[in-house]
Amino acid sequence: MRIRFTDRIGLWFIKIVDLFQNGILKNYRIFSFVVGHAPQHHGATACWFRAAKEFLLTYKRVPAYKKFLEANHWSCRSTNIQEIFSSLPVMDKKNYILAYTTEERCLDGKFFEEGVVIDESSGSTGIPFNWVRGVKERDTVKDVIGVYLRYCFGDQKYIVLNMFSMGAWATGFNMALASQSLGVVKSIGPDIDKILRTMQFFGNKYPYILNGYPPFLKYLMDEGEKRGFKWKDYRIHILVGGEGMSEGLRDYLLQYAKTVFSGYGASDLEIGMAGENPLSVMIRKLCVEDRALRQTLFGEDQRLPMLFQYNPLDHFIEIIEKEIVVTISKPWTLSPRIRYNIKDEGGMITFDDMKGRLKRHHIDLLELERKCQYPRWYLPFLYVYGRKDSTISIMGANIYPEDVESIVYSDAILARNINSFSLSLIDDLQGNPRPCFEFELSDMEQRSQVESILGRILSVGLARLSLDYKKAREEYAQAVEPVIKIYAMNEGPFKEDSGRIKKRYVKQNNS
Repeated sequence: MRIRFTDRIGLWFIKIVDLFQNGILKNYRIFSFVVGHAPQHHGATACWFRAAKEFLLTYKRVPAYKKFLEANHWSCRSTNIQEIFSSLPVMDKKNYILAYTTEERCLDGKFFEEGVVIDESSGSTGIPFNWVRGVKERDTVKDVIGVYLRYCFGDQKYIVLNMFSMGAWATGFNMALASQSLGVVKSIGPDIDKILRTMQFFGNKYPYILNGYPPFLKYLMDEGEKRGFKWKDYRIHILVGGEGMSEGLRDYLLQYAKTVFSGYGASDLEIGMAGENPLSVMIRKLCVEDRALRQTLFGEDQRLPMLFQYNPLDHFIEIIEKEIVVTISKPWTLSPRIRYNIKDEGGMITFDDMKGRLKRHHIDLLELERKCQYPRWYLPFLYVYGRKDSTISIMGANIYPEDVESIVYSDAILARNINSFSLSLIDDLQGNPRPCFEFELSDMEQRSQVESILGRILSVGLARLSLDYKKAREEYAQAVEPVIKIYAMNEGPFKEDSGRIKKRYVKQNNS
């Protein structure tokens, strides 16, 4: 492969940057200075070169990748490294992960080495997968997450209760390692009894950070209330991940915690790809009621996406047909992913572009920064809607879990009593498809009240959130009228979810 001389110089420079990577990540002040002052134009060029360097390494040393390029009949006559990279075929779980063995997808065709760890994905898309990570790779991810945690929570020391599922799963294991930078860590898993006992044992003289999946944190707070646990006596911060979160759920958790932030990642790639911070949360909250602002930032989609910032030097992100395509650009990745489509919908906005879009609505980004009282990270924004297939469609209207969650948290009684929900399509007695909403209640004594409120606000709320649903409701209300089903905890369709790491919000069609 021929590469022009100027690009070879750029690739050589990136190799020098890689030598200093670990030192920069281990020093928070240096890292913050770099990301707070890096010139955007030159930074973007460096990101291209780092992604290209990882591609060249993969092309040279990964057997499966050579076969993958051949199978896709790839060729490129250009000597411009950006043009070469942009011409590469996009990989995904089906055409790459399933098509080749684990060994073939690793550097030099092997993973059986000392220090390699196997992670397992949660299987939220149906099939759990195994992913291999090398020693240097895991150490780098730990340092990246550690820097982010320091940014969000400062240099104060905490008791960190890691409530992500442990064992083979990537999130729990890696969060346990990364959280050590914040203080004392107990990896406890999603066990409410143990969590409450631990907090009672150590008392309220220490501040706490609680890590876990968003619905579990809500369930934890509710269960604590029922048992008389005095949340208000504790200083609590919350870090969630694994799935999206509505602002209604954030506000609910903020009744108990001083801060609530969310991280973004995936077992397909790695955790710690992007994270919320006070600035991104503030911008997202401005979009809750301001539909015009939301449209300027995120386009015509009626949903409110999660909004993160990310380091493009570590994860080179492209948006292709509204889907997030990622290249892990950091060195030392045992099983590289080049232009990997994670199947999440979303988009990317540079820092300067975000500043300009906000200015159209007379919002000063620099003033928002001052209100946050956090140092600037001059990094691009990534917005994420979630998995593309996480929806049901009826009469041309898409209904998303985020819409239902937003409606649930708009009412105090629903928020307090609904533990989970699922969406599906069913046929009514006349054989017509209807949207079905199943709700899991923590207290069945509230069933009649919950059913009454849902009957009153669910369809109206969906019409408010989705113009497509509103139009379908106006044209043929009966076809989109919700079918509401109520179940007790761990009963009906929620019985199979009781042992799952993540909740499954969209069910297969029932007859």
